[in-house]
Amino acid sequence: MSELKAQLTAAMKDAMRAKDKLRLGTVRMALAALNQKEIDERVVLTDADVLAIVTKLVKQRDDSATQFRDAGRPELADQEEAEAEILKTFLPSPLSEDELAALIDQAMSEIGATSMAQMGAVMAWLRPHVTGRADLGQLSGKIKSRLG
Repeated sequence: MSELKAQLTAAMKDAMRAKDKLRLGTVRMALAALNQKEIDERVVLTDADVLAIVTKLVKQRDDSATQFRDAGRPELADQEEAEAEILKTFLPSPLSEDELAALIDQAMSEIGATSMAQMGAVMAWLRPHVTGRADLGQLSGKIKSRLG
């Protein structure tokens, strides 16, 4: 069992003891998504896999909250945002702008990237370093601005 999945399991037990229904429901939902992935693919998830799934769940919650706000349902948006905040506690701390810029510089210097043709190589180098700690879409934009 991955370390992150073990943390989620421990958090579920703590939420049960504390009778924290929101936290319990959120953690159970995350564990159900992880178990479903393991069953579907017949694999044992690594920490990187668990991190990717939890990140995806956070993004889904944020998107849902935005849609609920647009539809005039603030109570449901608040629920989704609360779930997203709970899930974010299991993610590593996000990279600052300076740390991200330093990583991009390091990747570009190691690869020798000078044009957009090498953007894929730069992204491939950065992906394992930033997974779960930075949005890849924003990262792509920053690289394009430097290379383009």
